[in-house]
Amino acid sequence: MKLPHSYYSNQDVLFLAQDLLGKVLFTDINGDVTAGIIVETEAYFGVRDKASHAYGGRRTDRTETLYSHGGVSYVYLCYGIHHLFNVVTSVEDEPHAVLVRAVEPLIGIDIIELRRKMPASKPVISAGPGSAAKALGIDHSLNKKDLTENEIWIEDHGIVYTSEEIVTGPRIGVAYAQEDALLPWRFFVKGNKYVSKPNKA
Repeated sequence: MKLPHSYYSNQDVLFLAQDLLGKVLFTDINGDVTAGIIVETEAYFGVRDKASHAYGGRRTDRTETLYSHGGVSYVYLCYGIHHLFNVVTSVEDEPHAVLVRAVEPLIGIDIIELRRKMPASKPVISAGPGSAAKALGIDHSLNKKDLTENEIWIEDHGIVYTSEEIVTGPRIGVAYAQEDALLPWRFFVKGNKYVSKPNKA
């Protein structure tokens, strides 16, 4: 049921960002297993994308993870507050990634509620990339993990959305990327209450 390395090696990051909608993201932290259905993503197109940490071939201690072969996690701290979880995709030295922006709680809901100090009926429990990561217990200790192992992984549960059910629009919070900020590389499930705001394209 886990997605294999071959899945992540696909070089079409826009395809994967859409295909990951409906897949189930799991974590196992000290025996606490939690999972959520991925309902919102953003694609980041490597060295050519001004919104990507790897734009222009930038390589630092932080971004080096992006240059791994697809199928590892890239977790970084945003604004010094929120951890954000990304799936590294494509082949080695082609630093594409998909940011998971929102999940719908599915497994271990009681643990998710404890982590977020709110009931799962509240959409904000896992809407937005910082909330989604916190709900699943993702922090920097889960950076550069193999997504086919047993700490953090993604499964296919046969949840498929049609093109009519997927909304596309510009990414959020990347105004610094100039014209690339307008690219319609954010994807989310139409009408899902766990999608972050604005939930329109």
